[in-house]
Amino acid sequence: MTDNPFFEAWTTPFGLPPFDRIRPEHFPPAFERAMAENVAEIEAIAGQTEPATFANTVEALERSSRLLNRVSSVFYNLTSSNTSDALEAIARDVAPKLAQHHMRVWLDPTLFARVEDLYGKRDTLGLATDQLRLLERLHLGFIRSGAALGAEAKARMTALSERLATLHTLFNQNVLHAEKDWQLVLEEGDLAGLPAFARAAAAQAAKERGLEGQYVVTLARSSVEPFLTFSTRRDLRQRLYTAWTERGGQPGEHDNTPLIGEILALRAEQAKLLGYATYADYRLDDTMAKDTPAVERLLLQVWEPAKRKAAEECQELQAQARAEGLNDSIAPWDWRYYAEKVRQAKYDLDEAEVKPYFVLDNMVRAAFDTAGRLFGLRFEERPGSPVYHPDVRVYEVLDSAGAHVGVFLHDNFARADKRSGAWMSSFRDQESFDGTVSPIILNNNNFARGEPTLLSFDEAETLFHEFGHGLHGLLSKVRYPSQSGTSVRRDFVEFPSQVYEHWMSAPETLRTYALHHQTGEPIPESLLNRLLAARTFNQGFATVEYTAAALLDMAFHTLPDPTGLDVPAFEREVTERIGLPAEIAVRHRPPHFQHLFAGGGYAAGYYAYLWAEVLDADGFEAFQEAGDLFDPTLAAGLKAIYSAGDTRDPMELYTAFRGSQPRIEPLLKHRGLVGA
Repeated sequence: MTDNPFFEAWTTPFGLPPFDRIRPEHFPPAFERAMAENVAEIEAIAGQTEPATFANTVEALERSSRLLNRVSSVFYNLTSSNTSDALEAIARDVAPKLAQHHMRVWLDPTLFARVEDLYGKRDTLGLATDQLRLLERLHLGFIRSGAALGAEAKARMTALSERLATLHTLFNQNVLHAEKDWQLVLEEGDLAGLPAFARAAAAQAAKERGLEGQYVVTLARSSVEPFLTFSTRRDLRQRLYTAWTERGGQPGEHDNTPLIGEILALRAEQAKLLGYATYADYRLDDTMAKDTPAVERLLLQVWEPAKRKAAEECQELQAQARAEGLNDSIAPWDWRYYAEKVRQAKYDLDEAEVKPYFVLDNMVRAAFDTAGRLFGLRFEERPGSPVYHPDVRVYEVLDSAGAHVGVFLHDNFARADKRSGAWMSSFRDQESFDGTVSPIILNNNNFARGEPTLLSFDEAETLFHEFGHGLHGLLSKVRYPSQSGTSVRRDFVEFPSQVYEHWMSAPETLRTYALHHQTGEPIPESLLNRLLAARTFNQGFATVEYTAAALLDMAFHTLPDPTGLDVPAFEREVTERIGLPAEIAVRHRPPHFQHLFAGGGYAAGYYAYLWAEVLDADGFEAFQEAGDLFDPTLAAGLKAIYSAGDTRDPMELYTAFRGSQPRIEPLLKHRGLVGA
């Protein structure tokens, strides 16, 4: 194929991928050539006759796999954000091939011998701090991939990696199919209780699915939660909730349940080959937490007070339900509905009253302007830039002097061919190794489209959260690509995103950007005060559903031998053992728990959000103590964390910013769990 865009230099604005020219059939030959080129690069590095040096081995590895990285970044961003049957078929085919390729690199004995030689004399090489860390982390990567194992164990590690890559891909695609195929079609008479914004979003979803004149609720969280919050139809709430919590687990060709047991068994075998008792032990050995007991201590520190808080909340909800004539016990599909009723009564606060002030475009501007005040960044939209879907908006990011920093792509709306949730990724990472390479960063959200699009308070926080990840990529100032941006420990990567959320709910942010979508008037001070007073409302529920998922993750991955595991029975056993309230479900049930099973990134690592929340609550308190949320000295210290990538130990970075180790008390206070 001579017209393959991956085989030529891109002359597009900012070096963006030429999306209008890239077709599915370009990917298989591009992957094939990229892997072949990378094999040649590795063989050249490993086969040198000169003794190993940092330059001819470590830096040579940093220069390798450029084409493979470019092809992979475009492909996997498309399969997440704008997939198709053709792309999904390619993903299933290429996943084991890529896994085999990467293991071929990690398990190359000659290459490892060169890295091992350098590692053994690392203190005599005169390396800079970032270079020493790069060498140490590279060596650890080889060890954790199995490079020090015997031939038979290496072959088994490769086979395990290939099979896991296939299973992860299938799991992800099964969830996407479940979310795309199911819909709750409603008539006008089914909309009782729904406010105007929820009706408009349901009408728009129906229109997009070719059901003009009707209403549709999809399994996107931004569609489900408003319906569960406002619909007076308990039967429909139950039907929707059941489909939502069981997605990915329905019997048939897209059932993820059998995949989970196999994934867990293969991971446990990997861990044992590497000398660990469980997969959790293996994963946590390379985190800030270090080991399973540390994670369990953290989770249990919030679990018991969260359950007590949730029990108090449940009593209030039950009383409200009885007052409205419900004699049954509160069910999980009732919680949000009655919680909204109690919130209205307790704080004179109605979500339908609040949401008109949270216009998507204004919240985007708030996120951008906050980055300007904290870090000196400016975002200028560049219409006409190449995009993979018309929803995507492109911004050039400039510093305070007007110099180019990078490019930011914003893709905010839910679509049938887009996976659920919210995430940050990149098309190109920052580096300055062989010249300046600026980042191309992508944020995805799944907001229900409206005219205009209105967000809930939580959705506005999600927008800020993902933008915090985006800033971590945009502000990166590192030499080597392996250390760029978010390439940090899993339980540290959420700190930059979560700390940024705090600025969304700052009163000065809301006074400026929470403007009514019709009148343009700022949010009334009385409503603002009531909104902020209610911040800890329902936090028992929120903390329980999240922490239960984190405890379930740890239970799965601390099994010494998960072979033949009955996944539903194990889930029931764990939730009973930890005392999960019957009225609250796990935030992510196993068949759609993509953090755990659509890849290995958060396996035995879902706790990371809470670990990072200890850091972010403690870190933001520094700004509050200073009496200035944009204190220049603190902002500079925070910017240093965003810029450092993986060039330093994360706790060193944090204590340099904060001046001390983090404390858990600000987290408990932030969630309203003090004294619970």
